[in-house]
Amino acid sequence: MKVEDVEIEFLGHSGFLLANGKRVVIDPYKVSDKLGKADLILISHSHYDHCSIEDIEKLAEDGTVVVCTADAQSKIMKIKGIDLQVVEIGDKLDLDDIRIEAVPAYNIRKDYHPKEEGWIGFVIKMGNNVFYHTGDSDFIPEMYKLTGYGKHENKFVAFLPVSGKYVMTAEQAAEAASVLSPDLAVPMHYGAGVAGILKDAEKFRELCKEKNVKVEIMEKLE
Repeated sequence: MKVEDVEIEFLGHSGFLLANGKRVVIDPYKVSDKLGKADLILISHSHYDHCSIEDIEKLAEDGTVVVCTADAQSKIMKIKGIDLQVVEIGDKLDLDDIRIEAVPAYNIRKDYHPKEEGWIGFVIKMGNNVFYHTGDSDFIPEMYKLTGYGKHENKFVAFLPVSGKYVMTAEQAAEAASVLSPDLAVPMHYGAGVAGILKDAEKFRELCKEKNVKVEIMEKLE
């Protein structure tokens, strides 16, 4: 799928590739061998289905920038040749013409992703486009601060988890999409045997249709 000049590939679970000359990969987990190398890898937190050392090693080469939270640092620093950058909520990085901002991601009434851990999602600016990857999160108050992106940039795309249990349900994700008002919402966090199935993504799409939010259910890159 292409949004303006950015090619998007769904890598399964919560993983995505954004490419416009530079190749940005977010939370790779059990990715295709066909994917190739990445210039930049973003890791939202240390859980195995988001910080998969096997997948990072597959995608990294000398000079690949890996951005992660402090809890993932000890796992990732064993990989040779990478440029490891540790961030916390509120940090911003400019990497060539790509800007990365770390934003909050947490659960509200469950304990899988406590707020005090400081785990993150990412706001990624590539050209005039903005991509928001929530990480593993519920629908949290901080998402209201991101509603302006769709009004001032070319395209605003939101990647939202829909599986429930560890993250938002399809219903909660649809509420978040309604508030964020992106040009396009893409469901994630399903279909990898961790949590969630395709029906969760389809339910999310149905609910978003009622809220006039466009949804694309993407095929996984095999």
